[in-house]
Amino acid sequence: MPFFEGVTGAVHYRSWTTTHPRLVLVFLHGLGQHSGHYHRFSRVLNNEDIDVWAIDHVGHGLTEGELSDASQIAGLAKNALQLASLARAERSGVPMALMGHSLGAATAIAALTEEPSGFCAAVLCGTPKSTTGKLSDLDDTAVPLLAVHGVDDRMAPIDAVRAWIPNVPGAQLREYEDAGHDLLHEKVHRTVSLDAATFLLEHV
Repeated sequence: MPFFEGVTGAVHYRSWTTTHPRLVLVFLHGLGQHSGHYHRFSRVLNNEDIDVWAIDHVGHGLTEGELSDASQIAGLAKNALQLASLARAERSGVPMALMGHSLGAATAIAALTEEPSGFCAAVLCGTPKSTTGKLSDLDDTAVPLLAVHGVDDRMAPIDAVRAWIPNVPGAQLREYEDAGHDLLHEKVHRTVSLDAATFLLEHV
């Protein structure tokens, strides 16, 4: 099993790769999940010639530490950027994108703020309201951004995202009717996955 040394110890990750990738996607899961929950999503993207590298956040899956020890989002973002560096070394010359769900979306924003030039595009799924309040976080990144969100999301109500995205340069929002928070595990999962893949490949 692959690990690297992160902010709180050993960080576990998984990768689903293709023979001739057009894009490498670094994926960041949500609270209470781990990278293994996204094998179905990853296979859909593999069929679109996209590699997926997915991390286990601190205190999740096989990664060591407690989430409170990671300096919260900043520490998770450091781990995400380390995974991106590993993937970049393995797939030299292939464009790289970033995607996160819920906690992973907040982490993706922090990583983009830290290293905007490292990614050609990003997708945020189920973005928390606490993150959308930070209007300035992505103002200067100039990274094409797609937010995907369920209209019936009760954990992260869509109104906050609707108000936020128009203020982010180069960002767009795609809404899904009759869908809740965990879009990649609901009935619309394949549609959301393909919408994300299409958006990302448009910016390779």
